[in-house]
Amino acid sequence: MKTSVFNYILPPDRIAQEPASPRDSSRLMVLDRTTQTIEHHRFFEIGDFLRPGDLLVVNESKVFKARLHGNVAHSDIEIFLLRPEGTYWIVLGKPGKRLTQGTVVTFGDGSTGRIIEKRTKDGTFIIDFGRSTNEVFTWADSIGSVPTPPYITKPLKQEEQYQTVYARTVGSVAAPTAGFHFTPVRIERLKVQGIKYTNITLHVGIGTFRPMKTATLEEHQMHKEWIDVPDTTLRAIEETKRNGGRVIAVGTTTVRALESEIRHGFTDIFITPGYQFKVIDGLITNFHLPKSTLLVLVSAFAGREFILRAYDKAIEQNYRFYSFGDAMLIV
Repeated sequence: MKTSVFNYILPPDRIAQEPASPRDSSRLMVLDRTTQTIEHHRFFEIGDFLRPGDLLVVNESKVFKARLHGNVAHSDIEIFLLRPEGTYWIVLGKPGKRLTQGTVVTFGDGSTGRIIEKRTKDGTFIIDFGRSTNEVFTWADSIGSVPTPPYITKPLKQEEQYQTVYARTVGSVAAPTAGFHFTPVRIERLKVQGIKYTNITLHVGIGTFRPMKTATLEEHQMHKEWIDVPDTTLRAIEETKRNGGRVIAVGTTTVRALESEIRHGFTDIFITPGYQFKVIDGLITNFHLPKSTLLVLVSAFAGREFILRAYDKAIEQNYRFYSFGDAMLIV
């Protein structure tokens, strides 16, 4: 399937620069796959479209300060941490031409990292910081910056703006943004309504946010991302299905974790149209970038033509797009 059929034109002023305040005041577009209808609401009305016995599954991964600034021979270098690999780290670096095997990058606190390998296939680097994984997380959070996407040009008022309220396990370089719309109060009210709640972890990496550059979906190679689907979550899903409830994934990362055959480890699952969903019955998501794997995933779930029609409607109705934008519920 051609990548170009997942394109659309978005006016730049529709890209949200900050989250709604309060978070659950964002708009909510509701798509019904059976009736092919589109409704417009507010996120605080989400409970009107969920039933007692439904199960919300969220991604509890927490963003760390993955963007680091250093220098090589008095030239500025940006190192973007992706994920640990053994005792080393896979990173992006720019300008990449200054980074070769053996290059030592010096950071503001005097710490260094040595380039072990340059991977020409995907443009990543292997770097050795001489620290354990947990030490790198702590160190990065002390000297790094929050890795907000490049289309967010407005500085964050608070770093917590780029975290979900339920973020727990450190490891993501981009936030699972569908969860931005939840507040602690909203979650508690849904629980009182009889909505169940459980979690997975998928540490968002390059596999989620790197755009597709291939002419066809079949040529695109997803990068591996680490997931953990706890036994308690699997039991909650089984119970929900047995009792006639629906499993509602909060975010495309949650979908990928639940639909992957892997329960603990790395997944590179790429969900495209024609995929037969085995676990989820509904999806809460944001409005995604053109020609992105995320847009392809929601198209696989709801149908490409229906999704693109909904996106046209969202542009017409002045919805806010991308990470800090409005929400969509697909049932």
